[in-house]
Amino acid sequence: MASAPADHPVAVTDDGAIRTLTVQRPEKLNALNAATLQALAEAFSAAAADPDVRVVVLTGAGPKAFVAGADIAEMNTLSAVQGRDFSLLGQALMRQIERMPKPVIARVNGFALGGGLELAMACHLRIAADTVKVGQPEINLGLIPGFGGSQRLLRLCGRAATLELCLLGAPIDAGRALALGIVNQVVPAAELDNRVQDVARQLARSAPLALRGLLDAVHVGGECSLEAGLEYESAQFGLLFATEDMREGTSAFLQRRPPAFQNR
Repeated sequence: MASAPADHPVAVTDDGAIRTLTVQRPEKLNALNAATLQALAEAFSAAAADPDVRVVVLTGAGPKAFVAGADIAEMNTLSAVQGRDFSLLGQALMRQIERMPKPVIARVNGFALGGGLELAMACHLRIAADTVKVGQPEINLGLIPGFGGSQRLLRLCGRAATLELCLLGAPIDAGRALALGIVNQVVPAAELDNRVQDVARQLARSAPLALRGLLDAVHVGGECSLEAGLEYESAQFGLLFATEDMREGTSAFLQRRPPAFQNR
């Protein structure tokens, strides 16, 4: 798929089985308005449906920001009802990303604040440059996180860190974000592209049906009892025995050769 026009809020580029979605509002530090949220939802739907796409990378245009937050100028005009609708629009996108059947990597190249951190947390993996700052500063605007930040932070790093980040509204550096489990990896900024590409290529070589089963099992397990999660895991495990890719993977291991997975 070719990149979107320069005035479109989301650019789409493909490199083999890796699709990169870039929020391209650098003059607004890639802030999320309603149009950008909708464009991202459409782009993720297209990536999920495209059989040639195995991995999605999400990033922001320009050197300063991944996504610096929601568009405050747009929010300033909203009524209470419109504000709730804006929150629900953002939450729907985050749930959509979370439930993607293909791995989504957040390439955190700059500020990830407010809605930007919420967007990154919805992704399956987060790889950050060592120069970035992340945080939930909504309290400084007389607001709280609206796209799921209070809930995903709670699940990622616990009650104490969530309350600190959301009550004080101060950003933290990449090293502390890594220590808290908010991001998975931190690398020097000059190495960010190479690290993201290495991880994306590794995932693109993996068995797509197994990746989907794993993502499903982890998502379901996070929302149910241990017993129900174990039952779901065993069902997914068993279903994969019916796939050609499972036979290919086990045969390749026994034959000491790289597997060639075909998504079937």
